[in-house]
Amino acid sequence: MNARSVSLALIFANAGHTLTHLLMLLYPTVVLALQGRFGLSYGELMLLALPGTVLYGLGALPAGWLGDRWSAEYMMVLFYLGSGAAALATGLATGPLGIAIGLGCLGLFGSIYHPVGVAWLVRNAENRGRVLGWNGIFGSVGVGIAPTVAGALTQYIDWRAAFLVPGAIALAMGLALAFAVRRGTIVAAKTDLRAEPEPARGDAMRAFVALSVTMLAAGIIYQAMTVALPKLFELRLTGLTNGTTLGTGGFVSLVFAEGMLFPLVGGWLADRYSLKWVYVLSWALAVPVLVAAATLVELPLFAATVLLFTLMSIVTPVENALLVRYTPGRWRATAFGAKFVLSLGVSSLGLPLVAFIYDRTGDFTWLLAVLAGFAAIIAAAAFFLPREGERGARLAVPAPAE
Repeated sequence: MNARSVSLALIFANAGHTLTHLLMLLYPTVVLALQGRFGLSYGELMLLALPGTVLYGLGALPAGWLGDRWSAEYMMVLFYLGSGAAALATGLATGPLGIAIGLGCLGLFGSIYHPVGVAWLVRNAENRGRVLGWNGIFGSVGVGIAPTVAGALTQYIDWRAAFLVPGAIALAMGLALAFAVRRGTIVAAKTDLRAEPEPARGDAMRAFVALSVTMLAAGIIYQAMTVALPKLFELRLTGLTNGTTLGTGGFVSLVFAEGMLFPLVGGWLADRYSLKWVYVLSWALAVPVLVAAATLVELPLFAATVLLFTLMSIVTPVENALLVRYTPGRWRATAFGAKFVLSLGVSSLGLPLVAFIYDRTGDFTWLLAVLAGFAAIIAAAAFFLPREGERGARLAVPAPAE
């Protein structure tokens, strides 16, 4: 396979991960500046993002199918160009309906990335765990800088700039990728760079059932926490943020900054130890962290949220490696599409959950308690993942008997 094509594919795949999370997480910070406009409450303003959040997940399955059956490269071009245009439309909106439509289109085009981009990345990867770890870091960069980018552009220009500037960057990236594909600089990969044996049918079905439960619950936790964090910090970190949008966004970015390192730790673990037990133990540790965060404020709350997002960053490349292991290569983008229907689409229930609990309680104590219950469900369901044989023997801690 052409080394230059492989390198460029990895660059565009990783850049897309940064961009999709950046674009999807601008609004939770921008909405702080919209409070009091349009006559809508915080919860009502947050619900404007629901169509986009739902489409971000539900669009993943057809996007993955098209990636497998048509062209991963041209689907990525569509992702960049469509996301850029949708961000510009959101920034130019004149009212709540326009914002909702723009965010909806942003979710629809953004839904292309995870099923197509991750499968494209894996096909061009030789060391999958490490490559998935680095991809996780690029995604975490997008998550991490989104609140600061949104806060800074909103505070020093206006809320529209928070969408217009990233949207223009996305369009430029899309045009560059289209040019590279058309010229043949990036060549479609027909087979995996590193082939592995097909999974046994029984193991594949068992993993599908277990991962369906864990990915849905993990998606709800992730969606709810990323959406609620700016408001949670505005409420409980007043001594640190000085009550400013930029200060709140900055501390949220610090929480997300751990994702710039720990996905690589997860990738390292995925290449060396039992995927199953790394997955189980990470989510088991998240349960007491969420329980504690329910009542914490200021620095202790900040520390708890950093630890929670660290665990979620470690487990992401492990989860993706599990999906790769138990999915035939010809169906990989479709399988990732199914994953993100659950983890980003159905799990978008996390957004109305945030709005419902806050508008009725004025706080997030019960939200964090509910999310602790979801983390416990994940740890329990992961026990049913297939046994990994000799590979599992290399785990640093003893694996409980099944």
